Amino acid sequence: MKITSVQNYLRDIQSGEIEYSQFALEAIDKAKRLNSKYNFFQDISQAFATQHEDPLYGLPVSVKDNICVKGMQSSAGSLILKGYVPPFDATAVSRVIRAGGEVIGKTNQDEFGFGTFSTNCAFGTPKNPHDPERSCGGSSGGAAGFTAAADFPHIAIAESTGGSISCPASFCGVVGLTPTYGLVSRYGLIDYANSLDKIGPIAKSVWDAAFMLSIIAGHDHRDSTSLPGEGIDYTKKLSEDIKGMKIGIPKEYFQNINRDVERAVWSAIEKIESLGAQYKKVTLPSTQFALPAYYIIATAEASTNLAKFCGMRYGLHGQIKGGFNEYFSNVRSEGFGKEAKRRIMLGTFARMSGYRDRYYMKAMKVRTLVINDFKKAFKKFDVLAAPTMPILPPKFSEIEELSAMENYQMDVLTVPPNLAGIPMISVPCGFSGKLPIGLHLMADHLQEQKLLNVAYAFERSM
Repeated sequence: MKITSVQNYLRDIQSGEIEYSQFALEAIDKAKRLNSKYNFFQDISQAFATQHEDPLYGLPVSVKDNICVKGMQSSAGSLILKGYVPPFDATAVSRVIRAGGEVIGKTNQDEFGFGTFSTNCAFGTPKNPHDPERSCGGSSGGAAGFTAAADFPHIAIAESTGGSISCPASFCGVVGLTPTYGLVSRYGLIDYANSLDKIGPIAKSVWDAAFMLSIIAGHDHRDSTSLPGEGIDYTKKLSEDIKGMKIGIPKEYFQNINRDVERAVWSAIEKIESLGAQYKKVTLPSTQFALPAYYIIATAEASTNLAKFCGMRYGLHGQIKGGFNEYFSNVRSEGFGKEAKRRIMLGTFARMSGYRDRYYMKAMKVRTLVINDFKKAFKKFDVLAAPTMPILPPKFSEIEELSAMENYQMDVLTVPPNLAGIPMISVPCGFSGKLPIGLHLMADHLQEQKLLNVAYAFERSM
């Protein structure tokens, strides 16, 4: 039975039109066949349970590899955590299971989230279903790729630090929702950068993303940064009526953009205007400093977070010989990939005595300026609109030719809102040939409903 709409699935499963055991077998079989072609998964479930509760009724849900799932290897895409099987579920996962969902598998990603193209994964690179020679985007590449390729109802749980939900959603032509920092608990997430990491859904539609956010959002006493939000049903207030809403267009976000991307995004903005919204250009002057500030902050936090992976407690182990430093160095040299080592060194340098004030503290001041820019803009506008990514999904052969700095510059449009901790959503807005293009919408902190309504109205008008 071919059903791609989660809404239709929920209706038919409740009415008895879907025989669940047959549906579950087909879903797992299709996931395995897609994985053999595109390498979306690090691990796939062997079977689903037969009894499920409202509201998910056994809906297949994939989980990014850096989010812990009890009984399934959770390696964050790194060899240093190969073999680590958590004895617990992350809070977001436990809420999905408690709501009657089924974890179909762990999706491939860049190691610890370090990358824009999902090419830094120790367990293989996921391929874009629109063109297998191109990237799914990163770091949640497996999540977005599988969401785009699956012809059955499914929602992915992913994670973003600097754009890792929006980027692959854009490259794969699906919807990626990054909520306000703290709205979804980070308990059970294998950290990249604590002050930047956000868990959110990737789905085929805005409704699906809103539905999953309603399930995973809310306070968790095990995460001191988590915010209230449980019990809110974002689907009930989804509306196509956006008349009178004000849309800001950041000038800085349209510099050095692929022409096809620019045309598709402006066409989407004009479509939103035709629905009754008003748009006006706005300037966010601190944008030019956001990218270097982000990489200083993110790598500094990553270097401290990754210090715990030493081959003593979990994951990769080595032959014990010599002193502690020798053993730790051998294990970490073998377990960490090239990009992880680069970011550990960058972060350690930024935190060193004599350099902390020169780099890290200045980056934190820039972060405040970026937040203030957004706050100022949201006094005048309900939502900001821009391209999600400056380029079309690149070929793997093109990615190999990029320097590390050129790789980092690909995040120029997604880093500022992630640095500010505001919610954002990438919605498909067109194609260049067969390659999808994403429209990026951003809103003020905890204004997810407003953000979702604009995205929903646009999606319904397409």
